[in-house]
Amino acid sequence: MSYLNLLSFLGIFGLCAVAWLFSENRSLRVFPWRVVIAGILLQLVLGALVFLFPPTRAALQGFSSLLDSVFLAADTGASFVFGKNLVPLPSRPADVNLGYIFAFRALPTVIFFSGLMALLYNIGVIQVITNIFAKVFYAVMRLSGAEALSGAANIFVGIEAAIVVKPYLPKMTRSELCAILSCCFGTAASSTLAIYVSFLRPVFPNILGHLVSASIIAIPACFVLSKILVPETEVPLTAGGIPMEEKATTRKEAAVVESDFEDAPKHETVGGEPIERVSPMDAAIVGALDGVKMAVAIAAVLILILGLVSLINQIFAALAAIPGPIGQIFSVVTLANIEGVLFLPLTFLTGVSLDWNELWQSSVIIGRRLLETAIPPYQALATAAALPGAERIISDRAVLIISYALSGFAHLASVGIFVGGTIALIPSRRKDISELGWKALFVGTLATMMIAAVAGVFYQEGNGSILGDQPPAITAPAVTPGALPTASPTSPATTVAPSSPSATTTPAAAPATTAPTTSPAASPAATTPPVTSSPTVSPRVQAAPQTAPTATTSPTTSPAGTTPATRATPSASPRP
Repeated sequence: MSYLNLLSFLGIFGLCAVAWLFSENRSLRVFPWRVVIAGILLQLVLGALVFLFPPTRAALQGFSSLLDSVFLAADTGASFVFGKNLVPLPSRPADVNLGYIFAFRALPTVIFFSGLMALLYNIGVIQVITNIFAKVFYAVMRLSGAEALSGAANIFVGIEAAIVVKPYLPKMTRSELCAILSCCFGTAASSTLAIYVSFLRPVFPNILGHLVSASIIAIPACFVLSKILVPETEVPLTAGGIPMEEKATTRKEAAVVESDFEDAPKHETVGGEPIERVSPMDAAIVGALDGVKMAVAIAAVLILILGLVSLINQIFAALAAIPGPIGQIFSVVTLANIEGVLFLPLTFLTGVSLDWNELWQSSVIIGRRLLETAIPPYQALATAAALPGAERIISDRAVLIISYALSGFAHLASVGIFVGGTIALIPSRRKDISELGWKALFVGTLATMMIAAVAGVFYQEGNGSILGDQPPAITAPAVTPGALPTASPTSPATTVAPSSPSATTTPAAAPATTAPTTSPAASPAATTPPVTSSPTVSPRVQAAPQTAPTATTSPTTSPAGTTPATRATPSASPRP
């Protein structure tokens, strides 16, 4: 075990300490010793199976290869609808290379996966797997049966997992509600995993298998941290075991079940027409239609969030143009830098690296998820990992740990979705859910950092089977400068580390960099299209410029007075 593996191991307990500091009740009498000890051991066992046990590792690689066929199937359908130029296939290459267009390459996979998961649920595959994990979580950590079942369902779905235990939601304790919400924030739905895979597969071939394992390991992590933050002080209604899903056998029984919930829909509808699922194909079609809604929602949220981030960074850029101390301060103040500072201690606890440049860049990529969702950070990680060796700062270890850390829905955009969705299920608990929503977001954030630390414990340097066999020529999806590792996708500002233990790089020192960089103050004609500004200017060492494979530099200049090495040109990225 290297010192970084040891740091990751100690970081697991450090994250528990952080949760305890913010706990509602820090008394040791109510501290959930069994949940914490058993939950951490369960995470380590699952991590050992994924990283060290050869049969499991081989199965993981086989699972990733098998699901490549699923992605090919999704691309086949999208190629038929949008054409081979927008969605090329191995058997049907594009006549004109238009690059990677997010709306046509990533979002169709959401639709396909949503339909596929609905089909698997209809034929009973998902229920079998969910019940197995629910029994494991209940037996090992002695959770209530309802929260164990809902947590297991979160491996595959999002807020829909709460519907599994809907009859028990109104009378759940605060601790149970927090645990269920935390599992929503700490895991990712199977449909959105497809987007992450589309970015990282060229540089991380086994990414899909690891994202699935991350969702599994995250469930005990969420339970451990939520029980520390909101300890259980009452007796749950389902403390005696896992509730069984009961189906009404008569119309009268069904009417009684529906009458228990004031907002329960009488029938499932599509386009306003009431329907009843009677066949697997019908379930798959309705699931695909639900996927369309999800894809549109993802696009809308990204347009809004990234636009707001760009607007704020433009304000910072204008302030940076003011002569004097104010301009000097805001020359390094961007949302990405602020998020990087906030997440720096947590990133350090994952054991990602002790190199300052790598640690800072990793912290900024992880921190960006809080405001921008996980999609732009995953895109930035793919770009950073695809850089040539001389320019690459992010190591394979960092790629693995960051991939695990970004795997959840722990961002602000999800608060409205999960809190609003749960309130719709149980309006009588509106006050409790509103209060617990932010605590659950905090738990989900810590949980994703904890599973990243678990991955760091078992990472073995030089073990190529962890990331997978990479193709000879690695090319990440075509990106614009906004998608580079630490700069906001539409940010006019370059991410700059705010401070250094030993030395501080001043803006005046930037032009001395020998490698080519793009000066934001230069005229459009003076810019070199294939080269972008380095997204991370380390406070200790001047960072080498990073060149995205097919990136282009926006000719738009930043406000006058912006210092060359600390401000990148604002770019209007067509996608996150």
